Amino acid sequence: MLVDTHAHLLPAGYPADAPECFPAMEPIDGDTARTLLFGATRFRAADVFFDAERRIEAQHASGVDVEVLTPMPPLLRYDLAIADGVSLARHVNELTATFCAADPARLIGFGLVPLQDPEAAAAELSTIRDLGLRGVEIASTVLGASIGDERFLPFFAEAQRLGLAVFVHALPTPTDRLPASAMGTYVVGVEGALAAASMVTGGTAAKCPDLRIAFSHAAGGFPLMLPRAQYFWGGSWNEEPPVPERAVAPDDGPSPLAYARRFYYDSLVFDRRALRYLIDLLGPDRLLVGSDFPAMPREDPTGRTLRSLDLPENVLADITWFNAFRWLGVDPPTPH
Repeated sequence: MLVDTHAHLLPAGYPADAPECFPAMEPIDGDTARTLLFGATRFRAADVFFDAERRIEAQHASGVDVEVLTPMPPLLRYDLAIADGVSLARHVNELTATFCAADPARLIGFGLVPLQDPEAAAAELSTIRDLGLRGVEIASTVLGASIGDERFLPFFAEAQRLGLAVFVHALPTPTDRLPASAMGTYVVGVEGALAAASMVTGGTAAKCPDLRIAFSHAAGGFPLMLPRAQYFWGGSWNEEPPVPERAVAPDDGPSPLAYARRFYYDSLVFDRRALRYLIDLLGPDRLLVGSDFPAMPREDPTGRTLRSLDLPENVLADITWFNAFRWLGVDPPTPH
């Protein structure tokens, strides 16, 4: 059995009287796909993005039993005016709930919120829960601010209170230090690392110990940075007992690795050696299967590289199935 926790959808369209700030989904002549137009974004969206029947057919074809569906990241537009951001979020969230109602056992939806206003974002979480959505997707940065900044703490505290899962999708932030061609590779990795690290260094992980939060693409470079952070915290190698006199930045609280092991990580890292590292460092109970489908093609079958590691059956079952439901905070459904 397998849950794909990193998969996306798009609404098929928007009302004719929608605010001008809303996206558009334009038909393509002679094609079932549509073009998403949103600001500078021009994206060809195959029908599997917005057609539930096609979506379930694609699941069967790739060996997926359940998908956690989050809005396509271009919809995370934190530059909109607050009223517009709330309107867009409510429209997308309602359509996501309708989409998932086509087969609730196979389709689990997440909403979006206008995180540019943390109070408004927190207020929308109750609506998300009432729609039957299981969590909320946010971007790795909000108009240049780290998600671990204290201004966002009330939002995370409310997500924790309501029992909603959070999925942090790394989004590239333009930089002069790397070319545009690196936005989807190196910059995404940097953004994922900064987002996860900010949750530790900003204090949110300490203040929201029961928050169920997951990071796309294993939080980029974050796992490789953790041993250095661990050394600075405790002054020892290999997670051996702390040596306080050698610690560069001693802290009597939980270690960086202890905080990191509260998070979940989708294991879309494209290499079995990277998967081995994540399992060894973070633990198999922290990993989820993700594909970025249909923005990216899935492995055929899904989870092929993970299964090539010859993991014990119970460990593989955790990564492919049970961890996802622990993150969602619900009992696993009866497998198909």
